[in-house]
Amino acid sequence: MTAALSKPLVVSIMGPTASGKTAAALAIAEQIPSEIISVDSALVYREMNIGTAKPTDDERARAPHHLIDILDPLESYSVMQFRQDALRLSAEIIARGKLPLLVGGTMLYFKGLKDGLDTLPQADAALRAELDAEATLIGSPAMHAKLEKLDPVTFTRLKPNDSQRIQRALEIIALTGKPMSELLALAPKSELPFNLLPIALEPSDRSVLHARIATRFDAMLKDGGLINEVKALRARGDLHLGLPSMRCVGYRQSWEYLDGAYGLAELRERGIVATRQLAKRQLTWLRSMPERHAIDCLTPDVANRILQKISTANKS
Repeated sequence: MTAALSKPLVVSIMGPTASGKTAAALAIAEQIPSEIISVDSALVYREMNIGTAKPTDDERARAPHHLIDILDPLESYSVMQFRQDALRLSAEIIARGKLPLLVGGTMLYFKGLKDGLDTLPQADAALRAELDAEATLIGSPAMHAKLEKLDPVTFTRLKPNDSQRIQRALEIIALTGKPMSELLALAPKSELPFNLLPIALEPSDRSVLHARIATRFDAMLKDGGLINEVKALRARGDLHLGLPSMRCVGYRQSWEYLDGAYGLAELRERGIVATRQLAKRQLTWLRSMPERHAIDCLTPDVANRILQKISTANKS
């Protein structure tokens, strides 16, 4: 046995939204005793089932699932929390003699797990309030332009409307006197206690993925499903659009629709466009991972191809 294989195997199944990750993972679990660890920043929330395309009760009965329905929508979940949970769960699943399958599309979680956590300073409430006030006054694009002078590397990575990350980058500069990109480059890499086999489900034809996205969003809207779900969340009285849960794709648009910002047709259009943009960002993340094993998610034998990769990894 090689030194590499002295560690157990863990498989990650990554991909853009609507690429068939859950179906592939369940097909793997039918062949190899497995448990699924969700890598999805939306599936952690209770009361959010339709808009997150949460696995059904039947699907969850076919294989154990973890990190689903673990938080109230009022709460937040960090990369650090995910990494701790994923490492703990992987060890427990391996101890049960099963294969851990990390399945999802939140690429920042995959990156945090693989590369370890940075040593960036904790948030400073007073400074963050100042930055919030400045952003309200001058707008996110102007804050983005400010970042260009202070941290051009992070500036090029962030979109002008990515207010949360722009303000975090500016906060780090104010707290440390150094750009976030420099601090991240100096952070030590953390070695995983297992061998990670990264599988990426990527479409050979983007238009087919776009059609899947539209079909899935229409299914969410059918019979008022998603809208009624958001109505129930609004009725609680303690949720708002500033929360990470309510910023999830589909929920923000439905909330604004219920506020009367636009009609049902525009809700549909905005939801589909936002989901396509999410898929584009996910694919960009994936293509920055040279170590990944890319599989066309549009082929009919996705699960068999993943099984072949697992078999090869076990023999190497």
